[in-house]
Parts: sequence; C-alpha cells; structure tokens
Amino acid sequence: MAIQYNITPLINDRLNLLLTDAGNAAIMRIWSGSMPAHCATADSGTKLTDDSLPSTWMGSASAGVVSKSGTWTLNGVAGAGSGTAAGYFRIYDSGLVKCYMQGTITATGGGGDMTLDNVSIANAQVITVNTFSITGGNA
Repeated sequence: MAIQYNITPLINDRLNLLLTDAGNAAIMRIWSGSMPAHCATADSGTKLTDDSLPSTWMGSASAGVVSKSGTWTLNGVAGAGSGTAAGYFRIYDSGLVKCYMQGTITATGGGGDMTLDNVSIANAQVITVNTFSITGGNA
C-alpha cells in the first residue's frame, strides 16, 4: 500500500516557507545579462537594483499559488549606470548570505516570471514590479 497525501496543503506550506526562510527584510537585485544556472551559482551581469522588499513581501499561498504582497518599488543602483532588465532577478535574505530564488524579467505582457513597469533602468530610477507569482510544483 502506498502512502497518499493531500497535496495542495503541502504545496501551499512549501510556498509559504519562502517568506519564512528569506525573512521579512528580503533583498531583491535585478541583473542584466544571462541568468546563472541556479541560485548557488555566482551572480553575473551588471547589478541594476539592490533594494529591500516590503516586510510582508509575499501573500499567503492558496490553491498552490503565492503572489507578491503590497507594492514593490525598487531603485536603480546609484553609480551603476543604466541597463536593460532583460536579464534576471534574485531574492536574497537580509544579510545577502543566501539566494532563495531567481527568475526572468520582462516588461508587462512579456511573459517573464516577474514583470516591471519599465525594463530600461537608469541610475537612481524608480521601478515598480507589476506582477510576480509562483505556482508550486504539482499544483
């Protein structure tokens, strides 16, 4: 006999651990260039943003999906020049010790894992993350 699970609550619990593990002061960085193979791989490209996310940056998972909570406003890195956020994003814990996730970025309607109001980022420019959600595996 095989053990069986009620899978949706387990998926929701796993998604909710992102906020717990990365913490309430998680940091998002947006990079130009190609996305590394996985989160343990070193950052690559030019860092375009470097900001803390809102204290409750993710909502509660439901039906195997979790979405951003509140308004995510980022600022172009002072002195970094300008670039196009056609690369990738990474979310780290507050101490920048561990990368918890990475994904693609596009302008709204472009199909990226995260969409921005403007992908042309200039020095100290304000950028708004329009959409971001994660669907858990097997959901």
